[in-house]
Amino acid sequence: MLAIFLVICTLLLGGFLLQAAAARQEAGAQRTIGVDVTIRKEGLTPALADRLGALPGVHRYNAEVPVRAGAQGFTPLASKAPGDAAAGDGKGALAVNGVRDSGMLLPFSYGSTKLTSGRGITPEDAGRDVAVIEQRLADENRLKVGDTFRVRSADGERTTPMTVVGVFRDPAREPTVWTPPHQLPGNQLYVPVGTAQKLGEGDREGEGDGAATVSAVVLKIGSPDRARELHARTEELLGKDGFDFRVNDKAYKDQVLPIQRVGTFAGLIVWVIALAGALILGLIVMLQIRERRSELGVLLALGEKKWKLIGQHAVEVAAVALPAVALAALAGSLAGQSAGEALLGREDDKPVSAPRAPDTEMAPPTVRVEPADVGKVAGIALGISLVSTVIPGIGILRLHPRSILTDTA
Repeated sequence: MLAIFLVICTLLLGGFLLQAAAARQEAGAQRTIGVDVTIRKEGLTPALADRLGALPGVHRYNAEVPVRAGAQGFTPLASKAPGDAAAGDGKGALAVNGVRDSGMLLPFSYGSTKLTSGRGITPEDAGRDVAVIEQRLADENRLKVGDTFRVRSADGERTTPMTVVGVFRDPAREPTVWTPPHQLPGNQLYVPVGTAQKLGEGDREGEGDGAATVSAVVLKIGSPDRARELHARTEELLGKDGFDFRVNDKAYKDQVLPIQRVGTFAGLIVWVIALAGALILGLIVMLQIRERRSELGVLLALGEKKWKLIGQHAVEVAAVALPAVALAALAGSLAGQSAGEALLGREDDKPVSAPRAPDTEMAPPTVRVEPADVGKVAGIALGISLVSTVIPGIGILRLHPRSILTDTA
């Protein structure tokens, strides 16, 4: 009976540990991977973008403000292919991308564009004139992290000094045909949203007809289930018409749904083991009662209460269950981590067809034996003890001492 109880308690504890580990890993995955929601609308301002980013359920957000600018005191890259070098619209040779969080941009998050030195643009850079420039532009002008250069607004009325905080490498090759300077990958740079607004056409406060506006806002939420609520709140801010709302949950489905399936499987294990354990132990107790019928008959003949006899069996089984719980807790603390990694970490070993974002890499599952888990196993074990003794003991309640002794004889 002790061996059977040990197997049952170990499997029960394993199910609870796996459920808890899956829940922790799922919560971590929702924070790091999440679901990206992209919102686009004409005339979207940074103030509205900040209000969208402050909506409940949004873990992280980024606003994008693309503008054109010119160079002052340094030389932008030029197309090496033959063409009309004088052609262009005169708005500047630099493509300036105002962002709040460059780490949320797909080229950076998926690793196709990598930082070679320094760091990217972060929310803490708001109000600062800093820039992340492309490696080719940095090499052409001998710029490095910490250097300062000046950028002229597209209308030529203002110049803004910027400090280089990072250098990135765009994998795109130089075009083989003549290309306007602002479309060259080397002339791309990233700055905070406020800096992009100052460089945009129109007045300095961003209220003129040509003022720089937000082209897109990307919001990171925990799960696809929150997208409907977010859409409703977006309608309250932007109106029901005139905005584009797109949900990208591919990474979430690829990595979070397998974790949820493991958690569901663990919950099923707990129920199956509990029911099977009660059935098996009930049969064992029933056999023991049949073997001890003469003992029961003598005790009943001496005036012992029937419910006390059933209680005696329940206490005996419970006395075996408690050591089994302790041994199961010891086994769980020794082997739980490796078992959790084998089940929850299995999907990471599978090849993927698309590149995985570096910031979506999940830490190995943490499996630890908590007192609450041991308490639940002990409670179920005691419940199994009670069920497995009371149900077979119903037959005792229906017999008389003379019947038991006569049948035994």
